[in-house]
Amino acid sequence: MAFWVYMLHCRGGYLYIGHTDDLERRIAEHQTGQYPGFTADHLPVELVWSDEFQVREDAKAVERKLKGWSKAKKLALVRGDWARISALAQKKSSPSTSSGRTELET
Repeated sequence: MAFWVYMLHCRGGYLYIGHTDDLERRIAEHQTGQYPGFTADHLPVELVWSDEFQVREDAKAVERKLKGWSKAKKLALVRGDWARISALAQKKSSPSTSSGRTELET
C-alpha cells in the first residue's frame, strides 16, 4: 500500500500539508470542502506537490518535517529548487528546540 504526503495551495496564499493513503480521494474531499476545517474555510485548493512513501510512519515523519519549514522553503520544494532549499536551511540563525539549548543558563 502507498502513502502520500501532499501540499495544497489554498485561497489567500496559504499552504496546507497532509498525508493520506488515497491521494485522489483526499484531494477531492479537500476540493469539495467535505469536512469542516482549514481547507474548507480556504477554498479553492489546488494540489501543488506530493510524494509517495511505502510506510505510513515515513509519510507522517515527512509531513511533520514540512510543517516546520518556512513558507519560502515550502515554495522552493514546490518548484523543485533544491539549491534554494539548501540555502534556506543554512540561513537558520537560532537553534531549534530539538537541536540546541533554548533555556537561559544560570
